[in-house]
Amino acid sequence: MNAPETLPILRYPDPRLHTVAKPVAAVDDRIRALIPRMLATMYEANGIGLAATQVDVHERLIVIDVSETRDQPLVLINPVIEWASDDKRKGEEGCLSVPGIYDGVERSTAIRVRALDGEGVARAIEAEGLLAVCIQHEMDHLVGKVFVEYLSPLKRNRIKSKLVKAQREAERA
Repeated sequence: MNAPETLPILRYPDPRLHTVAKPVAAVDDRIRALIPRMLATMYEANGIGLAATQVDVHERLIVIDVSETRDQPLVLINPVIEWASDDKRKGEEGCLSVPGIYDGVERSTAIRVRALDGEGVARAIEAEGLLAVCIQHEMDHLVGKVFVEYLSPLKRNRIKSKLVKAQREAERA
């Protein structure tokens, strides 16, 4: 069986990353075909999470795999955080849309999220640690927010300049 085709990942500061995703109307063949392509894209880029927004599909769908073995994918369609712990921790985050940039972001250490899985079945998931952070990070993408927006304007502008310059150099090469 052939591996699913990967998708291009939008790079910050692409304005499409700020699009608010619409709910998935139905878990149909189109969505079921998109999920393996998103997972293949995430795995190829060595990521642990990917939101549909990052591949220019503006619907509420995220894929995650925080397992060491990279074989425990989690699909969340129309995710909603029902509860988040008051206990927060600042941790280093990176993003496939902001390559090579890592910085500290404060997140709840535990959450409960309700979503549909890849088959359209409603699920409640309790997550803590890395999985909780990853879900919160990917859900930010669904509302048009990239993790660098948690940083100071000075840091954000430096990152934007660095990535724009790298993009120009890549286009010239």
